[in-house]
Amino acid sequence: MTIPFRDTIMVRKGEELNEEILKKFIHENIEDAPPGDLEIEQFGAGQSNLTYLVRIGEWEAVLRRPPHGPVAQKAHDMGREYTILSNLHPLFPTAPKPYIYSDDTSIIGSPFFIMERRKGIVLDKEFPANVPYQPELGKQISEIMVDKLVELHQVDYTKTELLKISRPDGFMERQVGGWIKRYENAKTEELPGIDELTSWLQKNIPVSPKPTIIQYDYKLNNAMFSDDFREMTGLFDWEMATIGDPLAEVGVALCYWADAADSGLGNGAITAKEGFFTREAFLERYATKSGRDVSNIHFYVTFSYFKLAVISQQIYFRYFKGQTNDERFSRMNQIAANLIEYALLSTRGF
Repeated sequence: MTIPFRDTIMVRKGEELNEEILKKFIHENIEDAPPGDLEIEQFGAGQSNLTYLVRIGEWEAVLRRPPHGPVAQKAHDMGREYTILSNLHPLFPTAPKPYIYSDDTSIIGSPFFIMERRKGIVLDKEFPANVPYQPELGKQISEIMVDKLVELHQVDYTKTELLKISRPDGFMERQVGGWIKRYENAKTEELPGIDELTSWLQKNIPVSPKPTIIQYDYKLNNAMFSDDFREMTGLFDWEMATIGDPLAEVGVALCYWADAADSGLGNGAITAKEGFFTREAFLERYATKSGRDVSNIHFYVTFSYFKLAVISQQIYFRYFKGQTNDERFSRMNQIAANLIEYALLSTRGF
């Protein structure tokens, strides 16, 4: 007997939503939602915002809210993510359609928004058991990932209201300074190499190319594919999206894109399988398709490792301060230390 694939789990203890109040809100504000009882499940992946599946009969949608406890300033802004999706979805349909945003904390205890539910396959640590892997499939997925990134960077942001919530001028200078400050605010111990790394970043900021819309968390497990893997049917987690340096986005993508030669951060990742692009091939296709100069990519990769280290440290800070009891976060400080080591290695070149 084939067990159907499930991408949700029972709601984790301490992260429950009030079903009756939420059901009333949905019925009063979303026309397509039918009458009936509300079922709530949780998407188990992800370590940042909390994401839920809400279902009434055959109708389904996705609810996103910030994590519990204090959060970093300007982080987990549900209103901002809703605005991004509202502007972007008509021009880039791979981004899901948002339905409604609410800052009424009496409903679920925090601001939140509800968006459409997309269905397909999200790849994380392995292919589903019913998908026979062949190297040709890895090449096909690689091409889609690069081409969809190029497509996103071609969207005309001047036709949106995103400039009202973005500042493309001086983007990398603010990014470097801002993420160094975030690290200082989340520091729980002295991590080896951090002073050397932050000094190098401040001294080596390149001149940015023309800005574009960037999702800024571009990785395989934020993408959803059709069952035959011929198209990307969804791209999720837009909380960090902005108008900025497109190569900063490429740097993020390359950090997550392990290849067969990777023995550290991405060891065992899907993208290390035979057939998937190497990092060099990913970068070469992006450069060819976009026409952008990528000669300074080692800076962007270095900065992206540092940014991931800070995010890991912020998550650990919440655990360290007792703001969450999620044991998944108990070793995030070690992950941050490993990422700083990776960043220092990448200062020497890509």
